Amino acid sequence: MIEAPHVSVLRDEVVAALAPGPGKLIVDGTFGAGGYSRAFLDAGAEVVAFDRDPSARRFAAPLEATGRFRLIEDRFSAMADHVEACDGVALDIGVSSMQIDEAERGFSFMRDGPLDMRMAADGVTAADLVNEAEQAELARIFWLYGEERESRRIASFIVRRRAEQPFTRTLDLAETVERALGGRRGAKVHPATRVFQALRIAVNEELSELDAGLDAAERILREGGRLAVVTFHSLEDRIVKAFFTERAGRTPAGSRHLPPQVHGPAPTFSLLFNGARAPDEREAAENPRARSAKLRAAVRTAAPAWERAP
Repeated sequence: MIEAPHVSVLRDEVVAALAPGPGKLIVDGTFGAGGYSRAFLDAGAEVVAFDRDPSARRFAAPLEATGRFRLIEDRFSAMADHVEACDGVALDIGVSSMQIDEAERGFSFMRDGPLDMRMAADGVTAADLVNEAEQAELARIFWLYGEERESRRIASFIVRRRAEQPFTRTLDLAETVERALGGRRGAKVHPATRVFQALRIAVNEELSELDAGLDAAERILREGGRLAVVTFHSLEDRIVKAFFTERAGRTPAGSRHLPPQVHGPAPTFSLLFNGARAPDEREAAENPRARSAKLRAAVRTAAPAWERAP
């Protein structure tokens, strides 16, 4: 067994959902520190993992020594460019604990670091957005990706402050958001939580990446192959739920008050279980990040993959 530096959220449930074993090829679309990949290898499967974060490479060496593992530095939405067919796909959506814990990556409002938030080594940074985006665009980002009710107020406060001095550090932005909202006022959640989430999602195009990744998984999964997706907030979960509902042919059939829905292509998935599964009390207590996690899973049918909407 390969020693793991950490345990991935809902690891046992993801392994049970994908049923890895000898002779099976599993795609770990979000390698991170390798928790899921280790579990799949321990079960005897071959693993192809993806991560656009170059720093993830340091966790790959012990796994590559098995001769059954390969790490590709790319977005998981590009998995179909590297894998023709597989028996399972695992996706753990969002930022990893490894990225949050490293202050220099700029993901955390609790640690001072450069205002970066990029998962990859290139592209627009959070500082670029905060210092250059129009006020209306900032408000849209905070509302759409952070579900922040005070998005306009915060955007206005940021634009006034950046005219005096550009934002370069995480704690500076966090403190500015806190002032814009009148302080913490005894709140359990830091006032900057939603703003930082929104910026991270925008910088890394996480929701469009998830959409494209689900479509890619549908294309490479063999009949009987399984897809397991772990999400951590409602925006992600809605996308996954809608995908599985549609692809499993569970869209509403209409009623006497509403016209019947137009039947689409044949279902490409059957749900492995209804609804979403959450961590048990023990895991939630041991790992605070797990508290909001949800797992959805489905089995690939023989139907051809749907054409992607433009």
